[in-house]
Amino acid sequence: MKKRVLFYLVALVSTVSVQSCATNYVVSQPATYTKEYKTDAKLASIDQKKMELDKQRLIDSFLAEKAASIANAKKAIKNSEIAKAVKYNKTIDNILTEAETYLGTPYRYGGMTRRGIDCSAFVLSVFGAAAGLSLPRVAASQAQEGESIDKSELQKGDLIFFSHGRRISHVGIVESVTEDGEIKFIHAATSKGVMISSLNDSYWGPKFRFAKRVINENGDAYNNLASSTPSAATSF
Repeated sequence: MKKRVLFYLVALVSTVSVQSCATNYVVSQPATYTKEYKTDAKLASIDQKKMELDKQRLIDSFLAEKAASIANAKKAIKNSEIAKAVKYNKTIDNILTEAETYLGTPYRYGGMTRRGIDCSAFVLSVFGAAAGLSLPRVAASQAQEGESIDKSELQKGDLIFFSHGRRISHVGIVESVTEDGEIKFIHAATSKGVMISSLNDSYWGPKFRFAKRVINENGDAYNNLASSTPSAATSF
């Protein structure tokens, strides 16, 4: 009898112990996994936000550098254009200033000095001294240089050519273009020497043939004008 009671007592204690262990195991495990999962999700969210922020900062930096580069390029272009305009205007001003020093110089066919000069010698002397250009000696040859310009586009410093017939025989330098379109030019005329005339003049107007520009917008010579062997001028 005592042995049977002892057996049941031992069995009861063992059963209670097993149930206690099982209960502790089932309850504790889900709590641990749930906590770790929430922590990992939070860290992943923080990393994603940081990546997006870094990406936006990189894009903003790239755009800022590109904008600065474009601004610098525009500034450089603007400065370059200003420098070209200054050089061009200075060159033209030097040409006209030099030409005006010849006013009153008497005309002499074949002459090349201030004691007497013809039209083509006057032009080559002025452009040589003021702009360092070497133009041909004869008006007909000078007419082959530079860029053709329409009469409506004439500016100070352009060359204008005249003739009695088919051959170019006279040349002058545009001195001014008025607001109403009157074109005045400085040249060595057979009648009064170096003087200023107008294309509105009844004598010169009908004899005008075309115009050339030998100084480009950069203030340099067109066609890399070179020296030529002097010869007698064909002039009025």
